[in-house]
Amino acid sequence: MSDLGTFATIRRGLSLSPELRTGLAGTLGLAILQMAGRVAVPIAVQQGIDHGINGPGGPDTRFVLGVVAVTLAVLAGSTVCGYLMTRRLFTVSETALGGLRSRTFRHIHDLSMLHQQSERRGSMVSRVTGDVDQISQFLQTGGIQLLLSAGQLIVSTAVMFVYSWQLTAVVLLAFAPAIGVIRFFQKRLAAAYRTVRERSGTMLGTVAESVVGATVIRSYGVAGRTGQRLDTAVDELRQAQQKAMRTSVTSFSSGEISAGLALSGVVVAGTLLGIDGDMTVGRLTAFLFLVTLFIQPVQIATEQLNEAQNAVAGWRRILDVLDVDPDVADPDDRGVALPEGPLSVRFDHVSFRYPGGPVVLADVDLTLDARRKYAVVGETGSGKTTFAKLLTRLMDPAEGRVLLSGTPLTEVRFSSLRSRVVMVPQDGFLFDATVAENIRFAEPSLTDDQLRTAFTELGLGDWLAGLPAGLDTPVGERGETLSVGERQLVALVRAYVADPDLLVLDEATSAVDPATEVRLQHALDLVTRGRTTVAIAHRLSTAQAADEVIVVDAGRVVQRGPHSRLVAEQDSIYAKLYASWLEQTR
Repeated sequence: MSDLGTFATIRRGLSLSPELRTGLAGTLGLAILQMAGRVAVPIAVQQGIDHGINGPGGPDTRFVLGVVAVTLAVLAGSTVCGYLMTRRLFTVSETALGGLRSRTFRHIHDLSMLHQQSERRGSMVSRVTGDVDQISQFLQTGGIQLLLSAGQLIVSTAVMFVYSWQLTAVVLLAFAPAIGVIRFFQKRLAAAYRTVRERSGTMLGTVAESVVGATVIRSYGVAGRTGQRLDTAVDELRQAQQKAMRTSVTSFSSGEISAGLALSGVVVAGTLLGIDGDMTVGRLTAFLFLVTLFIQPVQIATEQLNEAQNAVAGWRRILDVLDVDPDVADPDDRGVALPEGPLSVRFDHVSFRYPGGPVVLADVDLTLDARRKYAVVGETGSGKTTFAKLLTRLMDPAEGRVLLSGTPLTEVRFSSLRSRVVMVPQDGFLFDATVAENIRFAEPSLTDDQLRTAFTELGLGDWLAGLPAGLDTPVGERGETLSVGERQLVALVRAYVADPDLLVLDEATSAVDPATEVRLQHALDLVTRGRTTVAIAHRLSTAQAADEVIVVDAGRVVQRGPHSRLVAEQDSIYAKLYASWLEQTR
């Protein structure tokens, strides 16, 4: 977590949202002009009493009416200034925070799969949603009030000083202890609201997990336990909020005490000055109005302190994310493009381990030639999927290098890598859109006719025709209106239209029924022809169709060669895997 103080956090936040600083002086100027209208009232009261009602020649009605007219004109102008200030602040804050939200999302997206897997999804989403919303809410409510309060405090203090520096000193002395109390509680409020934002992220993560896993929860009858987990998360958030509010109320109370001291002190001191002839009735009455105007922003400041600390805590959580340097970074302009044509693969003594875990891949040293089909097989947990993620640079190795056609992946621009290398993951993830829209993620320019041709070329034309609305069939969130196998079919078509030079299939046909698998295998022969293909194979029928099989066991490459030769090696790991697979398919 960030250890920055409140003001340092605000400075960092403003540096990330320069739109908030643009025109800030003008916005504050409008706030001061609006406050001038409020100060006009006590000035009018003083003038009306001293020169209108208690004038040398008796009450002067004409003078009083003139003062009232001028005051109304000033109030009208201040209202216009208030409207312009509020509109400006809303527009600027939404623009700035929209940019901050996008910047945070892009940064989270740029973090490696390893980092994303180490954080709860709901907690990461809450950085982009809840934390930014908290900042937005504060800027558009508390921010406006604090701006108005700042303007009111500056103007009222200046006018009070003009009327009586002695009474102004009394007011400032009365509020001096409150300032000390507020500063004392500031750090405590910061820590309390940091906990609130953390608990909020945990609660959102628990809710999201419960919604996504609803089928499993019902299937295993664990709704009660899931409800208890959610209740615990909600209760922890409630307790954190109550603790923060108790701290805030203590701080607010100090402002109330100071306000009482200030008013009583002004009355006593003003009466004494009046007895000495240094204070008129009108000036004392006006000064009491001004004290009220001075007290109001101080009270608002103490009220808004908790909201400010809540917003600052949200800003800290966003900074915590933005301060994480992507460990799989895009070299961008400093990088190079992959060589044209089919790609060869080289694992140069590659090792990988997850933080705090055992070695997943150990000293993998192999070369895969271009235009050939490879199958990577092994027991569950042997390191096959990690092999695929390193090959596509979703993660970087702890030791060694991965090279494509002689170029280290760390030197390749992402724009070149992602256009030339495509991975079809095991879960066949789909977006909440239509079948056509999901495939166009790979190539937006494709027409419907071209999409239908792609399905036909893969032998899936009849399957597409059987969907309720064909290409326009909605697949639902995460593709849940389709079966697991159907999601993988759409994912394969998406990879096919991307036309990569290196195609990586991470058990992409593992959930397809046998009949569909036969049809897909024929289609995959067409898809993989002329390009390098690496298939992480669960079903060994994929290995049978490969030019060469790579066997991984406990993170090490223990065998490689054509299927026919490896299966003939009695008591070898591959022979045992193949025999076990045959037994399961009978």
